[in-house]
Amino acid sequence: MKLEALQIRKGNIIEFEGGLWRVLKTEHTKPGKGGAFIQAELKNIETGTKTNHRFRSEEKVEKAVVEPRPMQFLYHDGAHYVFMDQETYDQVTIGEDVLEGSTDFLLPNTEVEVLFHNERPIGIELPKAVELKVVEAEPVVKGQTASASYKPAEVETGVTVMVPPFVESGDVIRVNPADGTYEDRVK
Repeated sequence: MKLEALQIRKGNIIEFEGGLWRVLKTEHTKPGKGGAFIQAELKNIETGTKTNHRFRSEEKVEKAVVEPRPMQFLYHDGAHYVFMDQETYDQVTIGEDVLEGSTDFLLPNTEVEVLFHNERPIGIELPKAVELKVVEAEPVVKGQTASASYKPAEVETGVTVMVPPFVESGDVIRVNPADGTYEDRVK
């Protein structure tokens, strides 16, 4: 399936220069002179090497054919993450290097889509939002306004998320794992 360069998003897996590449970052740029382009940071799935590539906005890129399978994250054993197919109960082990950036919001029993290319796991797709417990948050300072003031809060996975001042330790919050932003307080 062909994608226009403007459709490339973080997390996409594309076929580029004879290999499979995961898109880590994209930035759309429209200079004063010349055509628009997409600056993309890519990571080769096989070798682990990273590169930056500039795609012209009208350029076409081949999106890799991946088969998503619903699985449940079971546990992390130090260097590998273990997932279980919910229909066959088969377990799949995926290395930490393959999941780079996806593990910050991953808790046991989380349902994810494991992406397969030619029957080989090449990554995961997290849900659109995950619920995490706040383990540490700075106290509210009197006189602070609620508008546009956020404070750092550490969640149970060890990641720091910027949250509104009313969020306290022990609260459960919803976070968007794509960019690590706070969405709302659950309880």
